[in-house]
Amino acid sequence: MFKKAWEALGRRCKTCSRITLGLGIMLVTLLVGGAFMVAGAGALAWTNTESFCIGCHEMRENVYAEYKGTIHDRNRTGVRATCSDCHVPREPGPMLLRKAQATFELWGHLTGVIDTKEKFEQHRYELARRVWTRMKETDSLECRNCHKYDSMDPEAQSERSKARHEKGKAEGLTCIDCHFGIAHKEPEGGPGPRELKVEKKM
Repeated sequence: MFKKAWEALGRRCKTCSRITLGLGIMLVTLLVGGAFMVAGAGALAWTNTESFCIGCHEMRENVYAEYKGTIHDRNRTGVRATCSDCHVPREPGPMLLRKAQATFELWGHLTGVIDTKEKFEQHRYELARRVWTRMKETDSLECRNCHKYDSMDPEAQSERSKARHEKGKAEGLTCIDCHFGIAHKEPEGGPGPRELKVEKKM
């Protein structure tokens, strides 16, 4: 069937001008390319939804259960930070890289590395360390998607917060160095993010 269609197209193209043929090829390329782009954008958007992130019981029953009721879930303004807000960069390049890394993490789900509460707790520090390392490398880019340092009103902060932010800035610290354990339980078994020696990539 495909061969017949190809031969029919070949016969028809013999009578076409080069301009018509070129425009036809360009139109088909644009249609196929557009379909792939729309499908790809849809897939990226879908994998950024909270329902996708908690689709497996490992996330739903562990980190998501801890997140519920925290300041990122419920607060006086009603602005929520969902999984992708903190764990997926918004810039296209870094986002695609993170999605590729997450694809390899599916192997852990498929092989049952953290499929029980006990296994999850055994791996909690390593999982947290990976996130902390990534956030330190990007200067807490995901935090800064919502929390812009230059837009903060120091007068609305307590004296203690104001002093700590200035000290952290002077010492070259990044958000995750101090603000960890606020959406998920702090892991045991190793140093916190401030003690991790990581080179910033940005």
